Amino acid sequence: MRITLHLDTFDKNPFAYAILWLDDQSLKWSREGHAGLALPEWGILQTDPTGTVICGLSRMQPLFLLEGLELGRHGGPFEGEVGLVHGFGPESKNPESGHWHVQCVDTENIAPEFSLFADNQAA
Repeated sequence: MRITLHLDTFDKNPFAYAILWLDDQSLKWSREGHAGLALPEWGILQTDPTGTVICGLSRMQPLFLLEGLELGRHGGPFEGEVGLVHGFGPESKNPESGHWHVQCVDTENIAPEFSLFADNQAA
């Protein structure tokens, strides 16, 4: 399943946003658009008892916690679902908070023409 997720309404920068594409099978994400947020082009997803963690290229680089977003649950996330996002900055003792919402859920499994992630082999 592919999920298009919008992050926005951050405390410190209300105009910052990111649009992410989440793949709940490979547990990877890619950045589709952003402004005001420093994000790599893609990274790893990690499930957590409180939600989903957006990591950089390794699980040791947590970037955001998507509170309440449960990947892999029966029925999965639904379009319009919302929750809080907590960012982890390099020197952040008080993580920046914002909101996430699911824009689109695509349940079809379609083989991509080209590999999206750098660690995959192109077809």
